[in-house]
Amino acid sequence: MKATAVKGTNDYLPREAALRDYLQSAILQVYQNSGFERIMTPAIEDAENLDKSEGGDNLNLIFKILKRGEKLTKALEGGNSGELADLGLRYDLTLPLSRYYAANRAKLLLPVKCIQIDKVYRAERPQKGRLREFVQCDIDIIGSSSPCCEVELIATTAKALLAIGIGAFTVRVNDRRLLRGVLQGLGFAPEALDSVCITFDKLDKIGPQGVSQELLEKGFPGETVERFSALLSQGPVTLEQAVSLCADTEAAQSLTGILGQSQELAQGKYQVAFDLSLVRGQGYYTGTVFEVVSRDFRGAIAGGGRYDNLIGKFLGEQVPAVGFSIGFERIFSILSEQGFQIPGRKQRIALLYDPQSFAAAYGKAESLREKYDVALFERPKKTGKFLGRLQEEGVDGFLSYGQAEEPTIWE
Repeated sequence: MKATAVKGTNDYLPREAALRDYLQSAILQVYQNSGFERIMTPAIEDAENLDKSEGGDNLNLIFKILKRGEKLTKALEGGNSGELADLGLRYDLTLPLSRYYAANRAKLLLPVKCIQIDKVYRAERPQKGRLREFVQCDIDIIGSSSPCCEVELIATTAKALLAIGIGAFTVRVNDRRLLRGVLQGLGFAPEALDSVCITFDKLDKIGPQGVSQELLEKGFPGETVERFSALLSQGPVTLEQAVSLCADTEAAQSLTGILGQSQELAQGKYQVAFDLSLVRGQGYYTGTVFEVVSRDFRGAIAGGGRYDNLIGKFLGEQVPAVGFSIGFERIFSILSEQGFQIPGRKQRIALLYDPQSFAAAYGKAESLREKYDVALFERPKKTGKFLGRLQEEGVDGFLSYGQAEEPTIWE
């Protein structure tokens, strides 16, 4: 038998688990203080729901669960590999939330403002920064199409990031309707927009020249690609430039209002900026999309957007919805590498006892627990070596029961 965790998953030592608990608790506290309520959904979803969720590349990363018993035998006899699985593990928390709302909407107050902090699963190729099991921290608002929902989600997510001390960051904001309008204004055909957006989403990695080259390789008209390239070569596209190229005035007005109010609420504590190149990979996004990038560390640490059509797949009617997800694992990794210390925690001490005095030692530990976190340990034969190990594990001090009244705190 193998003692190591499955590739793409992690075991967490006590110090790591304590940091994870602190971060999740701090994020949850901000969310709840802002009027959102926690819900929980199963990790297992119907395979059909997952397959039809428009999750972009994530649909290729679903952990599928084989049918059981006679159903599996029948599927094997049929020889159709596509019929072998009927369930799968959720790859994000948005699809489960959509199903949850469809099943429970009669019991919910609109608009629904909910929290999900839970594990999700993707059949990733394991590497640094890419796990197969990881935690997401989501807030969503369902039942309102008002742009105020986006403003609230941006402000609340930013507040949570400030609370855990992630450092300087920028919230990048775009609207897929505006982006598509700009691309059409440049001459791209409506049916080609998805393909163009896939390439444009690579701007950070391959640059404007790389985007133009790939679009030409895809067979798009040279004149159209040249107009697009000229726009990108001027530097980051401004909101005013984008609006001038887009015929969708509703998208332009919505995004302008979201940016203005979000910048006002930021009060200089973080930046909120328009970014036409922000696409987001999931196909279910219908309008506003946003992403948080750290100015000290490479890559996104949060993302989300509006998905007004996803719930309708369950109900046959459109239900507006928008959500923002914090990339918990990336933040945990960043803070761990920084040697982050949990603020305001009680000091941890070890109380050493002899077996015959355990009850009395336990009573002493209880009296100390108002001030300290206290762990009881039977006195080892090699006390000095044991105390050294405690220091290595981050314990702050010790008390030897019967030999002292107050603990010794290490410097």
